[in-house]
Amino acid sequence: MSAIIYKKISEFIDSNESLSSLKSPILEQAKLNISDDIAKGHWTTNLCLIAGNMSKQNPKDIANDLKEHLIQIKIIEKIVVAGPGFVNIFLTQEEFLKQITQLTKFESKLTPDQRERIQIEFVSANPTGPLHVGHGRGAAYGDTLIRVLKFIGHVVEGEYYINDAGRQIDILACSIGLRAYKILNKNFPVSAYQGEYIVNIADKISNEIESVKDLELSLSDLPDDPEKAIDHLINLIKDLSIKNWNKFRNTGLNWVINSIKSDLKSFNVSHDTWFLESSMGDLIDKKSEIYKSINSLDTANTYEKDNALWLKSTNFNDDKDRVLVRADGRGTYLASDVAYHKNKLDRGFNKIVNVWGSDHHGYIKRIEAAISSVGYDENQMQVQLVQFANLFEDGKKMKMSTRSGNFFTLRELIDRIGADAARFFYLSKQADQHLDFDISLAQLNNKENIYYYVQYAHARICSLEKKYLQEEDRLPRSFNSYAFNVCDPLIQKSLKFDEIIHFVAKDLEPHLIVFFLRDLAHSFHQFYNDKNILKSPKQERDNIIFSLLQIKSIIAKSLELLGIKALEEM
Repeated sequence: MSAIIYKKISEFIDSNESLSSLKSPILEQAKLNISDDIAKGHWTTNLCLIAGNMSKQNPKDIANDLKEHLIQIKIIEKIVVAGPGFVNIFLTQEEFLKQITQLTKFESKLTPDQRERIQIEFVSANPTGPLHVGHGRGAAYGDTLIRVLKFIGHVVEGEYYINDAGRQIDILACSIGLRAYKILNKNFPVSAYQGEYIVNIADKISNEIESVKDLELSLSDLPDDPEKAIDHLINLIKDLSIKNWNKFRNTGLNWVINSIKSDLKSFNVSHDTWFLESSMGDLIDKKSEIYKSINSLDTANTYEKDNALWLKSTNFNDDKDRVLVRADGRGTYLASDVAYHKNKLDRGFNKIVNVWGSDHHGYIKRIEAAISSVGYDENQMQVQLVQFANLFEDGKKMKMSTRSGNFFTLRELIDRIGADAARFFYLSKQADQHLDFDISLAQLNNKENIYYYVQYAHARICSLEKKYLQEEDRLPRSFNSYAFNVCDPLIQKSLKFDEIIHFVAKDLEPHLIVFFLRDLAHSFHQFYNDKNILKSPKQERDNIIFSLLQIKSIIAKSLELLGIKALEEM
C-alpha cells in the first residue's frame, strides 16, 4: 500500500514546477506512516509541511493540490487535510482489511540490489570466566539485530572475537596454577580470578600436571601493588614448569570458551564464527597476518617516535595519537584490532557492526582511523554501544566482577526466569540507556510484567481458537465480508509491524519491537475484555476470529525476531 501512495506522491512532485527541483530533499525528510489514530485516517503524511518549508509556499495549498492527485487512486475512499498541512488518507474498507492478510505473508521488501552482506560482532567478552548478567544485554541485542536484518532480506553473519592473546589470559592461567599448586590458598591474591570455577578447573587437572619443587610463598613476598603482584606470580608460575603453564592456560581457556558457548546456546544466541585473536599471529613473524596488516597502513597516518610506531588517529578527530607497536617490538591491543578489522573487511562485508560496551566509546575514532588507513571506508563500520544491565533482586544490586568471583552468572539468570523472559527484559529499553533489571518483576504473572502481558495476549488467542474449533470444523481462512469493521482499531495497531521493523533495521533499535508488542497486547486485552467474542453473531464472530488469527501471527513473528517462543498456554 505504501508503495502505491508513494508512487503517486512522487508523480505529484514531478508535476509541480516549484517542487520538482526539490524532490530528493523533500522525499528524504517527508514521512508516510500508518496513523496512530484510525479516526485520523489509515495513513498520514507530513510531506506538504516539508515541501512548504523548502519551497516557501503555504503547506495547506500544497496539501489541497496533493489531495486532488491522490483521490484518483481507486482504493482511497477519502482524504482529509488537517492542521497546518497534514494529509490523512482513508482507504476503502476492503483495501484496509486486505492489508492485514498481505502483511502476515511476511515477505521481504528488499530488492536484490538493496541486499547487503553484514557482519555483526557481539558479546566478545574476555574468555576469563563464565558470562555474567551484564553480558546478557549485548548478547540479546546482537542476536536480535541479526534476526531482524535477515528477516528483511540481508545476508548477515554473527561473530565472537576471542581475545585469547592478552594479559587477561595469563592472569587466568596463573590463577588456575596457584590453585593447582595450592599456593596462597588462604590469602589468594585480589588481582587473580577468584571464582569457584578456577578451583574446579584446577582440581580437574591436578593429576595431569608434572611435579614441581615445593614453593613457600606469602603475600609479604609480593609487590604491594596488586597488578605488579600478579605479574610477578605469572612469571613465577611460568618458571616452575612451562609444560604445566601451557596446561593451565589451554585447559582454562577451553573450559571458559565451552562454558560461554553453552550459556549462549541456552540463551538462544548463536555465532557463525568464533575468531581467535591468536590466529593472526605475532608481529615478530613477517608472514603473520598482524605483521602484514600493520605494514599495510597508510604511511601518511603513521609515524615513529621514541622507537615506537604510532597511529596518527588525530587525523580522524581522536583526542590523541595511539601507539601501535611499543619500543620493545610488542604490539598493543590496537595493533590486533587493526589486523582484525582489516580481516573482517577483506572478507567482503559491505558493513560491519561492532556491538561494544559503553565503556568503549573512546575507542571508536582510533578504529575508524585504522580502517581508513588500511584502505577501507571508515563508514563501513558502525558501532552500537550497549550499557551493561544492572540486576536487582529484593531491592539489592547484584555484583558483576569476574575478577572478584562475586557475580551473578547469565546461566543463573536463565535458570531463574528462563531465557525468553530474560531476553525480553534486556531488550525492553534502548540499548545505550541504563537498564535496571528487576528479577522480582520478571517473575510476576500480571500486567505489571510486560513479558507476561504480551505472552498472555498470544495465549488468549490460542485459547479462543480451541474453543471456536469445538463448534466449527475449521478456522476461518478469510474475511466473509469487507464491510466488517469491529476490529478496525486493533488491526490498525497491528499494521504498524512493517513500519517498526523498518526502523529497527535502519536504526538498529530492537527495543522498538518490545514497545510495539506492549501496545498491541494492551489493545488486544482491552478488546477481549469489552467483547464477548464467541457469543457474537456468526458472521461477525468468524471475522473477529480471522482478524485475531492475523494478530496472533504478528505477535508470534515479533517474538520470534526477539529470539523468543510464543506461548500457547500460560
